[in-house]
Amino acid sequence: MKLAICNETFRHHDFAGTCAEAARHGYTGLEIAPFTLGDVTALTTADAVKIGDVVRSHGLDPIGFHWLLAKTTGYHLTSPDREIEQRTFDYARHLAELCGAMGGKIMVWGSPLQRTLEAGWNRPEAEARFIDFFKRLSPHLANAGVTVAFEFLGPLETNFINTAAETITLLEQIDSPNVRLHLDIKAMAADSKPIPQIVRESLPWTAHFHANDPNLRGPGMGDVDFPAIAAELINGGYNGWVSVEVFDTTVEPDFLANESMKHLKAAFGK
Repeated sequence: MKLAICNETFRHHDFAGTCAEAARHGYTGLEIAPFTLGDVTALTTADAVKIGDVVRSHGLDPIGFHWLLAKTTGYHLTSPDREIEQRTFDYARHLAELCGAMGGKIMVWGSPLQRTLEAGWNRPEAEARFIDFFKRLSPHLANAGVTVAFEFLGPLETNFINTAAETITLLEQIDSPNVRLHLDIKAMAADSKPIPQIVRESLPWTAHFHANDPNLRGPGMGDVDFPAIAAELINGGYNGWVSVEVFDTTVEPDFLANESMKHLKAAFGK
């Protein structure tokens, strides 16, 4: 199993230092939150190549981006406002170009606030906008060699797309090899189905996987049975990245990275 970690984990370091820390803990891939790179709209593909080179110089693969719309303003995936929709589309296309130039293959699309339906919005119409958005984006993703891994999130985070089954229904209508499913343990824990069952049923659609826990820490650092989840990934023949994404900033990054790797190795027999 290919093991990675998200770069914002190492919040005390600059980008090169983050790469060094990820490598020191034994990770072989780095997932990047665009907001950690400054003004992403000002970055060029030449800049992205250099970013990828820094990652590779530390023996890591640049996986791609996540937290795509975090710490941004003016973007929304399901808005009926055509200007906002076009602005979001242009930004997503730009991110795809940067991701591809960097050497990344995956863009995890979560961003709950920027897809939540507002009062008075018609849900079927929002779903139609969602489908159309990704159908139009797909050729640009293909040109960049990038896949959007769409992340369902629990109802406490958003009122739009809360389960794997709901996501897959929409993905079937988008019908693109460049728009697939993302699985996240924290998000799956909000579903009524057991997490191993969700993983088992969803693997044919899954392009990427985030390892964490509902307690906002790393895999194996909470009550969720991570080995059981890892067993489903192994038995299902998943060959993508398993990337650690943690949210608890009260715990030192070094501890989070180390404990997460320890549990990953134990679960995957590395």
